[in-house]
Amino acid sequence: MSLPKEWVDANNLIKGAQVELETGQNTISISPNKETRPTKELTISYPLPKEENIVADLTGAYLLGYDVIEINSKSIIPGEDREEIRNSMRRLVGMEIIEEDASHINMQFLLDATTLNPEKILKRMSSIALGMYNDVSNGLILDDKSNLQTLSKRDVEVNRQYFLLVRLIRSTLVDKRLASIFNLENIDVLDYRVAANLLENAGDSIVEVSNFIYNSSLSKEHSKKIFDIVQNFNKIAEKFIDAFTKPDRLLAIEAISMHKNYEEQLSLLRTTFSTKKQIPIDFLDLVYMFERIAQSWADIADLVKPIYNE
Repeated sequence: MSLPKEWVDANNLIKGAQVELETGQNTISISPNKETRPTKELTISYPLPKEENIVADLTGAYLLGYDVIEINSKSIIPGEDREEIRNSMRRLVGMEIIEEDASHINMQFLLDATTLNPEKILKRMSSIALGMYNDVSNGLILDDKSNLQTLSKRDVEVNRQYFLLVRLIRSTLVDKRLASIFNLENIDVLDYRVAANLLENAGDSIVEVSNFIYNSSLSKEHSKKIFDIVQNFNKIAEKFIDAFTKPDRLLAIEAISMHKNYEEQLSLLRTTFSTKKQIPIDFLDLVYMFERIAQSWADIADLVKPIYNE
């Protein structure tokens, strides 16, 4: 069987080289043998054009699946810029600086993608975010709200896992070997991308609520009314994630029903006052914020394939 010369040259294949053949329901996929698969490398010339940003460039290269990223400069890289590069590395799981001198920085992705698991990464994102959610909901009734100021640092870990998952998802779309290992079709891969984005947004929303509660002057009585409802959301959120990762449509339907009841309880809070003039603005804002956070997990259930009658 003949293969395109451009593809053979790009993958450094020679006559007699082995390739991997994978068959699907209606497809046949040919990929370079693991041992001959080329490493994706990128060289960034420094300093960058004024309209470019080194953090954005490094993040973009990471998400595109580059294994080696080199920054080369004709002059000394300033200490301030060097520290900015180091800080950006801390946001990218698996990417480490392995070589550095005054005008050169070499970074490499040290994790084996085949040892990673999209399901576990997504569940970790959800777990971290729900831990933050617990602290936020407890912040409604605790006198000491200092813990709320630390949540933005924990949200950084949600973002780190998000970047790792997006990198893995993109790699899976172009590497059928990974898709086979994870047992994911293209539509599943795209669904994971959407689910990850929803959880990343949830983490940001939780930080927003934590800042709001920390600075709010809402009475303990009103805060307690919200707490009594939102404190039980974790069980619903975990059910949404389980339904998506299994996948299990019946479980999703159960979670959707629980979420509907949760929404109704929150909505009823708006009717606990005799007149609209009596409702504190902070009270209404908090109810809306908790509704928005819950919706992030609820939207994940929409990705679970419905059951159709055959």
